[in-house]
Parts: sequence; C-alpha cells; structure tokens
Amino acid sequence: MPSTVFRWILWAGLSACISPVGVARAQENLPESTGSLSNSQSTKTQQSETNGSSGTEGESEQGKPPGPRGSFVIAPLPISSPALGTGIIPVVGYIFPFHRNDTVSPPSVVGMAGLATNNGSRGFAAYADLYMKEKTYRVSAAYVRGTLNYDLYGVGLIAANAGLKLPLSQSGQVLRAEALRRVGWDFFLGLRFWTGSSDIVKRPTSDTSTVTDPPDLGLHTALRALGLRLNRETAANRFHPTSGTLLDFTSDFFSQSLGSKYTFQSYRFTFNKYGSISEKQVLAYNVFVCGTGGTPPFYANCIYGANNELRGYTAGRYIDRYMFATQLEYRLSLPKRFGLVGFGGIGEVVPGASQAFRANHLLPGGGGGVRFQLSKTYRVNMRADFARGKDTWTWSMGVGEAF
Repeated sequence: MPSTVFRWILWAGLSACISPVGVARAQENLPESTGSLSNSQSTKTQQSETNGSSGTEGESEQGKPPGPRGSFVIAPLPISSPALGTGIIPVVGYIFPFHRNDTVSPPSVVGMAGLATNNGSRGFAAYADLYMKEKTYRVSAAYVRGTLNYDLYGVGLIAANAGLKLPLSQSGQVLRAEALRRVGWDFFLGLRFWTGSSDIVKRPTSDTSTVTDPPDLGLHTALRALGLRLNRETAANRFHPTSGTLLDFTSDFFSQSLGSKYTFQSYRFTFNKYGSISEKQVLAYNVFVCGTGGTPPFYANCIYGANNELRGYTAGRYIDRYMFATQLEYRLSLPKRFGLVGFGGIGEVVPGASQAFRANHLLPGGGGGVRFQLSKTYRVNMRADFARGKDTWTWSMGVGEAF
C-alpha cells in the first residue's frame, strides 16, 4: 500500500477477515457441519432406497431449505494506541463459501471496518478475499480512505531512541487489487496493483524540539505500483491454525512511469509454522522480513510494531529501510469459548545489511492475552493482548489470531 500507515489501519481494522494481515491462513475444507449435513442426507436417502420406500422421504429431506451459507463476525473493537489515541474500530465481516457446492476452496471473506479516535483520526476500509474454482483462483481487493493523526519520530534507530517527535496529519485513499492462480503444490502466484494518494500536514504543537520536517510535507503525493505475490498456505483452518505453514512473499515496484511521485521497491516475506502440543494447546512461530530500495517516502519504509510485528511497540516509532521480526506464541483453549496466550519475540530495524544483528539494535518484546471465540463454525477469536517492548507498554484488540 502506498502509505504503510494506512496499511496498518487496514490490517488492524479488518483482521476479522485476514488475521493483518494484516496476512490469511487457508482453510482446506468447509466447516464440519456442512460436510456432516451432506453425509446425513446421503445416508438417509440410501436407507430409504434399501428399505424399498417410494423415495418420498428422501425427496423431503432434499427439499428442506439449506442451512446458512456463511457466518457473520461483528465486533466493536476498542483501540488504545500511543500512535492514534483511544477510540473504536467497528468491524463487520462475512465468511462464506464462494460457491455453495465447492467443498475444496477455503472460505471467502468480505468485510468493512471503521476508525474513530480521540486524536481526530477517522477512517473507513472495505475488503474482499475470494477463493474460486476449487481453490484454483484467488482474487482480493481492499480500499481505504481516511485521515490519520500520528507522531513521526524520524527514520532510523537513533531518531527513535531520541524520543523527539513531529505531530502530523495524513489524509488520503488507497486501492489494492490482486489476482492469483494456483500453480502447483498449493502455491498461488499472481499480479497485484496499488494506487493511491495522500496529503501530509503538520499539526499545531507547542513543542519546539521536534524532528526535521519530511520532504513531502504539505505536498499532494500520488503513488502507484505493480507487483507480484507468491503465497502458500497449508493450515486446515485459516482463522484458527493448529498445524501447517504459511509462506507469503510480495514485491511491489513503484515507478514514476506508472504515475507515482516516487520510484522505489518494497519487499515483504512472512513465514508461519503451527504445531499442536495437545488438543487444547498450540505453538505458533512467525518470522517477518522487510526491505525497501530506491527513494521511498518516509511512510513507505519498514515500520516496526505494525501488523503485530512486534507487539509492545508503538507503530511508527522505529522506521528504517530494513527490518526483521520473529516471535513464538503459546495458545491454550479454555472452556466456555475462552483462551489464553503467551508470546515473546525479537527484531530490529536497520539502514543496511552491514548493521544487522548488532546487540544494541535488537528490540525484544513479549506479553500475554485473552481470547474469546466469536464464531463456533469457523473458530474465529477476538483477542486482547498486553505487551512490553524495550521501553513501552501496549494494549491491543483484534479479531483473528495475531499471526
């Protein structure tokens, strides 16, 4: 997305749909309730024929109206963010099979989310992620529009540690669309397109010890890109993975020849691994790597703390060209639809590979949280997490697992 800040809001608001995800975990089959219904009907029909009945009973069973096609997920999520203030993110998502008779494709998702906080930030997002033709095609699109009020600490670790900040207001809109096709071994490959624009202005402040103004302050900036995405998901449930893996790689090429003000490249790599310890316990591992080339605006660099990479940090404080984050999470299911998690991880942001993995650059984080199951059919959880970073605490809520 042209503005990484807008990307963070999209994934935070629509985590009901893609887990930020503000990235997704595939569900190989429809819910067990759907399959058991078909098996029940088939068994009853066979019994009727075996008993020599006229078939009226079987026809009656088949004539019954089908059950609900999908499942709604509705959640008014409180938000308390050092970056955006305190407010609410209302989320409405609908999870469903794109074709009722397609029992191979993972469920599709459509959703909307809003944002309103006490620092004046406002936003709206709409999202769709559709699987079609027995998991042959995947088409997704997202649209975000709004105004975000946040603080810029500058680019780089030194600027972040100095604690000086510049209050900014960024207004704009962005559209992202992609079309993928399965190419074998559960890999999906395809094209993606970004287009958007934004205006950034300085908010009034009495603090005179602020960071240097960014070069695009007060200017209307248009960004446009073509890109590629490679994705492979093997988890049995995209919303509550207990085994399998997720591999996702994206590359976006912003260019003036496409109408973009800046020419730069953005690369993202995610790998998740899930394993069950017992029926009620899961270990989840995540690694995320980000890189930016060319001459990007400050908000198109890698942002530490966004998209739950890592929790415990204010999104936007640590920004640089390169970043990695890795974390491990323990998940325990409890009675009455509740659950608990504990997590910890480490990462860093650096301007170049030569400065990677230095002890004084590492940014550890850890914490715990509570889960409550919103949808029994798809096992979609609401999450609430408390986390501690290097020098800050964060509290966050969302729908779907953190990764």
